[in-house]
Amino acid sequence: MAAPERFPGSDQGSTAALAAGVVVAGVSAAAVAGPLLGISPWLIALAAGGGLAALTLDAARFGGLGGHLLAEALPAGLGRARLRRIAIHEAGHVLLAAENDLPVQQVLVGSLACWRQGLRANGSTQLEPPDHAKLALEDLRRWSRVLQAGMVAESLIYGGSRGGADDRALLGRLWGLSGYDVTTAQNEQRRARREVEQWLRQRRSDLEARAEQLLAAVR
Repeated sequence: MAAPERFPGSDQGSTAALAAGVVVAGVSAAAVAGPLLGISPWLIALAAGGGLAALTLDAARFGGLGGHLLAEALPAGLGRARLRRIAIHEAGHVLLAAENDLPVQQVLVGSLACWRQGLRANGSTQLEPPDHAKLALEDLRRWSRVLQAGMVAESLIYGGSRGGADDRALLGRLWGLSGYDVTTAQNEQRRARREVEQWLRQRRSDLEARAEQLLAAVR
C-alpha cells in the first residue's frame, strides 16, 4: 500500500480540470461574442494561445499549482484568508493526531510550501504510517478520526469543506485493505466524524489557536 503519511488539503486534479475548462469556456464565449463587439479574430486567437501556454507552463513548472500560488499571494488579506482556511484544515489533523497518539512528522500550509517539498497540494500533514496494511478495528477508528478531522475543522469554522478528497480516498483504502465490508466501514466513519465534530466544537479556541501558529510559520 502507498504509505498513508500525507494528507493534502484539496484535490488538485479537479482544480486543473476547472482551470482548463475556464480557458475553453472563455475562448468559446469570445469566439461567439467577439465579432458582435468588434473584437478582431486575431486578438481572440492570441488570447487563446496565451491561455493555453499559461496552462502548459503551470503544469510543467508548478505542477498545476500556479493559480493557487497566485491566489495565496493576493494583497489586502485575501491570500492570507485563503491560507488561514488551509491552516484550519491542517490544525484539525494535528489536534486529533495528538489526541489519538499518532505522531506528526511534518505540517505544510500553502501551495508554495507543498511545492517546495514536491507535493501537488495546498496543505499537508505528514504522520507516521502504520506498520501493517491490515489494521485492527480500534486502529482504524483512530485513523478515521484523524483523517476526517481536517474536513470537520473546515466545516466547523467555514460551514463546509473544500479539501479532503485525498483524506477520504486514503481512509477508504485503509478500511478496504483491512478486510471490512463497505457497510461497516461507512458506519464506523460516520461515527468517527460525529466524535470529531463534538470534540472540536468543544475545543474551537484550541483549533483556531493552532491554526494561527501554523499560519505564523508560513514563509
